[in-house]
Amino acid sequence: MHLGAGEIALLIVLALILFGAKRLPQVGRAAGEAIREFKSAFNGVGTLKDDVKMDGEHATVAGKQADGEGTENKT
Repeated sequence: MHLGAGEIALLIVLALILFGAKRLPQVGRAAGEAIREFKSAFNGVGTLKDDVKMDGEHATVAGKQADGEGTENKT
């Protein structure tokens, strides 16, 4: 999907009409922050998925057992 100059100009005019010139920078900042947060959360899920390995019924996370077994206090 490619946007031409006409479509971009139409989107800018619609944004100015909907939000107004004073509020438009705030809307852009909020949208950018939301996109950055989404990307970081999405990348975090990918790295978590890489760290978790399933061995039959037991999951290990970065070399440690994640299913609660072996976590008793040994004194």
